[in-house]
Amino acid sequence: MFSNAIKIATLQGFDIRIDPSWALIAALITWSLSAQYFPMVYPGADGSVYLTLALLAMLGFFASLILHEMSHSVVARRYGVEIKGITLFIFGGVAELGSEPKTAACEFWIAIAGPLMSFALALGFWLLAQMGGWLAPGMALNPVLDYLALINLVLAVFNLLPAFPLDGGRIFRAFLWSRSRDLLQASATATRISSYFAYALILFGVVGLFSGNPVASLWQVLIGVFVLTAAKGTYAHQLQAAAFKGKTVGQLMTRDPVTVAPDISLQELADQVMLVERKSFVPVMLGDVLLGYADTGLLAQTPRADWAATRVGDVYAAADSGNTVGPEMPAAELMAKISATGRRKFLVAEGRLLLGVVTLSDLTGYLAVLQEIRLPARKAE
Repeated sequence: MFSNAIKIATLQGFDIRIDPSWALIAALITWSLSAQYFPMVYPGADGSVYLTLALLAMLGFFASLILHEMSHSVVARRYGVEIKGITLFIFGGVAELGSEPKTAACEFWIAIAGPLMSFALALGFWLLAQMGGWLAPGMALNPVLDYLALINLVLAVFNLLPAFPLDGGRIFRAFLWSRSRDLLQASATATRISSYFAYALILFGVVGLFSGNPVASLWQVLIGVFVLTAAKGTYAHQLQAAAFKGKTVGQLMTRDPVTVAPDISLQELADQVMLVERKSFVPVMLGDVLLGYADTGLLAQTPRADWAATRVGDVYAAADSGNTVGPEMPAAELMAKISATGRRKFLVAEGRLLLGVVTLSDLTGYLAVLQEIRLPARKAE
């Protein structure tokens, strides 16, 4: 999800990473606190003091975010859910789940752990601020503690809103899941509610752009777009998991595909095979032996003037582990491979015996048909 994130530490066995987008929000928070917030709540100090306080507050806020996500991760690990790591990015932080929770109760406790940690941090910073105000009323650190108490309270409350990927959205899904015992149906309902929330946030942000507060309004729009994208992405992932459960490549592949011999020319491949059969990906066979494949990409790499004199055998891509899969591979694993590599078309073979081809279109077509006839209910165990 965050391919450019940089690992900075490991805590309790969890990798802590920072996405480059984090630098932008860190700079914005530091600037707004040093230029506006601290001069207002702690007047009369030098600019260097305000900058120091802002840096401390910013670092305290992101430490709080890490603790928020750590609480999710620790509970998830206790329930046997894989955690890929914790990443700070422009919209805060996220504990990346490697697998879905197995039960509604598991989902609930993993989701609620973060807000509970933020509430605890808010209370802790507030008590420290009160103690500081009593023991050292003029101490410059007191406004930082007040800010951290407030921001953790805001973080806890905001995350309880019933919208993916916020914790409240997962809590809401856990509630629906426990009642219907159908994770897919619960995900669909939670995603719909999240979409309503995201559209409202975007609408209010757009209106605010013309009401004299462009920065905050633009931030609302960006958060709304993020929530909308994440909600739909979460449901799409859940839908795929339900649709491809128990399915293999062999069940979804196209059998008896159109093939070509290595001795035909690229001109014949284009005119007599690809255009006639409407195929852009064609296995290359020598008798019954699979050699590899030819596609429109290989044609594009050869000057058109040379097509008639160039044989498929001169330019085809040889079958290997990167472009060939076995029929027993789970469909979900193939979808993950497509996402990781960007390759959309694969040969399906056992050794050099061609069994078929499978493409992203095969998978999405199956998914589309299944949606139209409705997926069977997937009851919780």
